[in-house]
Amino acid sequence: MKIKLDENMPDDLAEFLRSSGHDVTTVAEEGLSGADDPEVIQETAKERRLLMTFDVGFADIRKFPIGSHGGIVVFRLRDQRWLALKGPAKRLLESGLLEKLRQGLAIVDETLARFRLQKDSGQ
Repeated sequence: MKIKLDENMPDDLAEFLRSSGHDVTTVAEEGLSGADDPEVIQETAKERRLLMTFDVGFADIRKFPIGSHGGIVVFRLRDQRWLALKGPAKRLLESGLLEKLRQGLAIVDETLARFRLQKDSGQ
């Protein structure tokens, strides 16, 4: 799966996802650090990538409607360090639901992942 990590995501997540066979780029690697959210999601959609972020603004479906992007995962964790993120990220990968997220939204916390999927995507 093609994934882009927002600038607020730890480098350890990029390494973890790459070691799991995913094609991962980061906002920082692409010179988009500090870019407005619409610019980040537009670049992500152009590349047909799924965006992973801690920025809850990306969960606003009025600004980023389901189906208008390649998919978004918003991690809502009390602790945003890698040690706290690793468990939820691993559970998300192991669930097999990440592949169904194309053009949808997932909000992931310490114990739960909620999904809103593209209705006409056949999933």
